[in-house]
Amino acid sequence: MKAAFRDRYCNPEALTVREVEKPSLRENEILVRVHATTVNRTDCAVLTARPFIMRFFTGLFKPKFAIPGTDFAGEVVAVGQDVTKFAVGDRLFGFKDDGLPTQAEYLAVAEDRAIARIPAKIDYHTAAASLEAAHYAYNFLNKVKLAAGQDVLVNGASGGIGSAMLQFLKHFGVRVTAVCNTKNVALIQKLGADTVIDYQKEDFTQIKDKFDFVFDAVGKSTFRKCKPLLKDKGIYISSELGPKAQNPFLALLTPLFGGKKVIFPLPVDIPRSIKFISDLLETGEFKPVIDRTYPLDKIADAYAYVMTGEKTGNVVIGVRS
Repeated sequence: MKAAFRDRYCNPEALTVREVEKPSLRENEILVRVHATTVNRTDCAVLTARPFIMRFFTGLFKPKFAIPGTDFAGEVVAVGQDVTKFAVGDRLFGFKDDGLPTQAEYLAVAEDRAIARIPAKIDYHTAAASLEAAHYAYNFLNKVKLAAGQDVLVNGASGGIGSAMLQFLKHFGVRVTAVCNTKNVALIQKLGADTVIDYQKEDFTQIKDKFDFVFDAVGKSTFRKCKPLLKDKGIYISSELGPKAQNPFLALLTPLFGGKKVIFPLPVDIPRSIKFISDLLETGEFKPVIDRTYPLDKIADAYAYVMTGEKTGNVVIGVRS
């Protein structure tokens, strides 16, 4: 089978596509013919081991999987003798945030991993694009108590996390002010934002509005800069550690003072996320934004593009379509 391949942590230019042996099945595993996967920020960390902390999950000195990846959408073509949850022909999607060898034509994966059936009428590309970023978006929201009518600001609303978060927030009836660049203003309006701020024309941290929550989906701001935007008991959450890795510490310290605070969103319970995402895919309340689609043979180009930090939504690898 064809697969993306590396034998060490590397940058995109060292990533190749080659013929490798199709994975064999253990008793509790299913064999999936992969139709689509994505290249996302987690994949870039898995590929490069940057930040260094990734090595504690993906392999300290060399990657535990020569084939990179984190998510997939595909069809079951064989099952191990102990498998009971899934059958040949099932359409599945799944995600593992510390790496899974998904950027290949076939994947062997244990049935008890974070995988689920793809909702009816959802194509493989859409399914693959509904995982990594949407999981992280949902793990902002499930750390707070959302209620209809609240005011939320989303910085980075046109990214994979931000575009999913915007749609999830509208599901909860929240008023959303979304920050994005000029080229994506129309897209963000279409996704349902109540107010759009073009950061190329205006500094969102200088506006006078107050918010129950500020969600920094790209980690490019700070609690200090966003604190004036928060209501008295407002909460700031960022997707990143912060420029001085301060966000986890602020999450411990700020609740002690009883006012505005930081929450650090540890992204746990992927099955819970997939259930939430699946429900909204079925109702049509969520449709992931897809920026570009690359064939597997051009996966190094996909990584290079994602690492520019300029993508809108998600970048999909069409393995079979």
